[in-house]
Formats: sequence, structure tokens, C-alpha cells
Amino acid sequence: MLELFNDILWGYVLIAMLIAVGIGFTAASRFVQFRYFGRMFRIFGAGQMFRRDKHGHLSSFQALLLSVAGRVGGGNIAGVAVAITLGGPGAIFWMWVVGLMGMATSFLECTLSQAYKRAEPDGTYRGGPAYYISRGLGQKWNWLAVVYSILLLVTFGFGFTALQSYSVATSFEDAFDIPVLYTGIALAIIVGVIIFGGVKRIARTAEVLVPVMAFGYLAIAVVVLAMNVEQVPTMLALIVKSAFGLEPAVGGGIGAAILMGVKRGLFSNEAGLGSAPNVAAVAYVPHPVNQGGVQALSVFIDTLVLCTCTALIILLGTAYDPALGTDIGGVALTQASLATHIGEWGREFVSVALMLFGFSTILYNYYLGENSLNFFSEGNHMLFNAFRIAVIVLCGWGATTDLSTVFGFADVTMGLLALANLLALIMLMRPGLRILRDFDDQVEAGIQRPVFDAANFADLNIDATAWKIEPEDRQRTDRFVAESVATTR
Repeated sequence: MLELFNDILWGYVLIAMLIAVGIGFTAASRFVQFRYFGRMFRIFGAGQMFRRDKHGHLSSFQALLLSVAGRVGGGNIAGVAVAITLGGPGAIFWMWVVGLMGMATSFLECTLSQAYKRAEPDGTYRGGPAYYISRGLGQKWNWLAVVYSILLLVTFGFGFTALQSYSVATSFEDAFDIPVLYTGIALAIIVGVIIFGGVKRIARTAEVLVPVMAFGYLAIAVVVLAMNVEQVPTMLALIVKSAFGLEPAVGGGIGAAILMGVKRGLFSNEAGLGSAPNVAAVAYVPHPVNQGGVQALSVFIDTLVLCTCTALIILLGTAYDPALGTDIGGVALTQASLATHIGEWGREFVSVALMLFGFSTILYNYYLGENSLNFFSEGNHMLFNAFRIAVIVLCGWGATTDLSTVFGFADVTMGLLALANLLALIMLMRPGLRILRDFDDQVEAGIQRPVFDAANFADLNIDATAWKIEPEDRQRTDRFVAESVATTR
């Protein structure tokens, strides 16, 4: 019964809603993910005016790294392998489609998360779908905000935390013969030290960890591509042809390719789930669109770059045959494929990469759970501490327990999570477009670093205190705006 419900939810309902939101916002925003693609990189320049400071704010860059810590994980290594095994090479094409649409979806949800965020006494912010549902849709939709928060806590705070621990521990056991119990204990201790320091310590950890793991994995992928550069165009063509059934490949045909591409693509980049907006809201930025663009870029990095790297490592290797398939699945396929390129140490490299990805994702999952609890009980430190202890226990228990049934249940709760968020995004698309137009109008007026004035959006129930610019930043902003306007005259 659970499997049937899962198939209907992912195979029909979510595909339709992802397409509706992704294409709908893409068209309504005049293809914002392409129009502002270059600005996504330049936007860090604006973030320098709003860097980490004496007021305790977190920067746009820190929020990006924190979200990448969650987006980049087992889905980039094991998830891609599962998609290829069950859906054939064509599944990767549909992951790309989900990624491109997901850039627009993430832009919308993270812009809304920024707009409806709430200021905290310590200089940080809280936000996410529960907040933009309750504030943006009004009290009559509070039930949806509550449902979303519960699903977020169950799926990420508990379920995926245990699953990530299991994935890391079993991978280490395969590669280094380290008992899963020892890995679980080590994870529990390190995670405990970090999460008891709150979101600021998590963000500082992500600042160090995420660039190391992302660029390290990208570097080894570049080496593999360089070694097989002549075959890369052939493999890319295979991916596209297989997506439309034009190449003989195992995996269940076009339907399986689309289903696995959408499912694993969403699992990897999380666009539409509403998870990333929870961390996007913590950033201190001059305009909500700034963080919307930054988070859209993180979807590109996750799906269009890192997932493609894993796919090519597998397809260019000999462990997987597109016509015959393979008996190897999950992370073991990625390990075996990399070993065919660079030797047996490739298995160990994948294990280390998975450990770093999984560790960073556990920290990310913890913050999502904490944010859910905060929605129900603001600033309840006893409740937070109880949750922290539960996460530490889950890291140890999850490492030693076969959680295959939990994964199936988490797929359902993640689908329901996406359903609740996508419903909210459809109803809040108009305010999202209005905020984007405000940014567009300032850019067209020659202002290179637009600033959000909450007073212009008083009807949207926005927390004006969350958009208070510190005096020193206000001076720099006013000076820069004046110079920008003067230059265009």
C-alpha cells in the first residue's frame, strides 16, 4: 500500500506540480534563472556590504554554503547511481530538466523565505515555508504551516539524519573495514560538539567543509573526464537519446527514466521541497532576490555540475553497461566505476567524499529540525537540547541499523513535504513576482545593488524589523545607490 501511494505521489502528482511551478514561474519571471545567471555570481559583491559583522548577522555566502551542505550529499553519489541503475542513462537528462526548472522554483521559494523571515534577538533570522505560509497566506492556512513543520521534522530532522549516518558508516566499512559502530560513535560525538553551538557554529563549519568537499569531488571528476575526453560527447549523446527511448538501455524505458530522474533530481537538489528556504532565510542581504539568485545557483552546482560529474564517472567506466545493466547498486556502483578509472584507491576516495557529504548533510538536517521546532515553540532551549540529544543518538543508532524500510517511508513524507510547499508556492507566486519586479525596476533604473524597502510591501504582512539595515551598511548602500544613479545620467 505504501509503495502504491508512493508511486502515485511521485509518478503523477508531484511531476505535475513541479512542472506547473517550475515552468509557470520561469515564464512569469521572464526566465529569471537564465536572465540573472551571470548576476548570481556577481551577487557576492553585494554581499560584501552585508558580511558577517558585530551585529551577529550571517552573510549570503554563509547561507549559500549551509544550503549547499544539505543539497550536496548522498544524492550526488548514491542517488545518481540509483537513477542510472533503475532508469537508465536517460534518467540523468530528466535530472537536468528538474535542475533547470528547480532553479526557478528555488529562486521563488528562497526569495519568499527571505521576504517573510523574522528577526531574532541574537542578530540571526528565522524563516522558511512554515513562516511564509502563516504570514503570507494568513491564519486560515496555519494548519498547512503546522503540517509542513511536522513533515520537515520527521523527514529531515529524524529520518534523513539516521539514513545519512547509515550511508556513511556502511561506506566506511566497505572501504576501510571500520566497524559501523565505531563510525557511528565518532559521528555522534563530532555532530554533538557542533550542533550545541547553534546555527552560527554550523555555518562556520560549513564555510570550511563545503568548499573542500565540493571542489575535491569536482577535481577528481575533472581528472576522469580528462582521461576520457574523447568519449565524453558520446556519453552525453547517450544520456539525451536514452531519455527519449532512442538507445537500447536497461532500466524500464522512458517512464522509468522520467520517474527516476524527477525523483532522484528532487532528492538531490531539494528544489520545491522547501528545505533550503529554511537556511536561505538566515542571510543578511539587501534584497530578498539576492538570496533567491544565490540559492538558484546552488541548484545549478548540485544538479547540473556535481550530479553530471557522477553520471559521467559511471558511464565512462566499465562497471556499468548501458545495454546490460549491472548487479552493483547505489554508492558501490560509483565506487566501482571510479576504481576502473584511477585504481582501487578510488573506492576509498568515494567513501571519504560520502562521509564529508553525509556529515555536512546531517548538520543541515539538524538545523531544519530545529527550525521546525522553533515554529511551534519559539526559543525553547530545553526543547532544542532534547532534539540535539535525539540527533546524536540517531547518528549512533542509524549507523548500525538497516534502514531500507525507513527510506521508503521517508520517500513518502518527503513527497508530502513537497506537495505542501508547492501548493503554497502556487498561491504565493504573485507576491514573489511583485518582489522580483521591485528588484528588476531598480536594476533598470541603474541601481546595481537594489535595496528592499519593507514599507513598500506593508500589505504583505512582512516583519519590518527583519529588514532593518545597520547604520554602517545603510551609509555604504546609500552612497553606492547615489553613485549608480549618477552614473546612468
